[in-house]
Amino acid sequence: MAASNYLNTAPLIWKFVRARKPADVELIDATPAGCADALLSGAADVALVPVIEYQRQAELRIVDDVCVGSKRKVRSVVLVSRLKELRQVRSVALDESSRTSAALVKIIFREFMDAEPEWTTARPDVQTMLRENDAALIIGDPAMTFRRAGLQIFDLAALWRYYTGLGFVFAMWMTRPESTLAASQIDFRAAREEGLARLEEIIDSYHSALGLPRSEIKSYLTEDISFYLDKEMRAGLELYYRLAHKHGLVPVVSPLKSLSA
Repeated sequence: MAASNYLNTAPLIWKFVRARKPADVELIDATPAGCADALLSGAADVALVPVIEYQRQAELRIVDDVCVGSKRKVRSVVLVSRLKELRQVRSVALDESSRTSAALVKIIFREFMDAEPEWTTARPDVQTMLRENDAALIIGDPAMTFRRAGLQIFDLAALWRYYTGLGFVFAMWMTRPESTLAASQIDFRAAREEGLARLEEIIDSYHSALGLPRSEIKSYLTEDISFYLDKEMRAGLELYYRLAHKHGLVPVVSPLKSLSA
């Protein structure tokens, strides 16, 4: 299986990393884009994948009810600029680690601002990205630790909420059809609950790794990130897929199919 070790995934993968790890589970650490590649290449039977990939690859299956998302602000998926307003942005550097959020940025500009900046893809380094671009998309832990002095920070989940009134799903566990049996042997919901019950351990670990205050990490995991695909989150995901198709970012809009489907 493959997943990033970003803070926003920690409760979902803690069981497979630090707790009572199942003997037959090996976890590959990769960026969100790398997780999608590992799943599609067969290097992983199941992966925590950017949700946009579900509509780009035929016959994927999801683990229902488990996700990485946000209902209001997410803090770890941001568009950064020296300009004060998004409508002033004419060029955007997209984090190469991202696929779902890269598509979300394009939807926000095209659907809600009727604008089309120039797009480039780059390594996630804010200062380098902003040398030749008006704005930079940064995701994951790098989005929580860069120097913010003199920069405007636009939270993508907050923007999505402002324009749609819905939560946003960034990633879900997915598997290929031939791997559904293996994936079904892993209880991802129980793993999530175990991770959420071990938040103090997670906070201790990421406090040291990221240098963020413990209180900030706790509020991020308990208030900003949602790990449940409830009715509102599913509605946000379905709207995202429709808009991605409308703006040419996915070829079709297929209904969600779970492991048991």
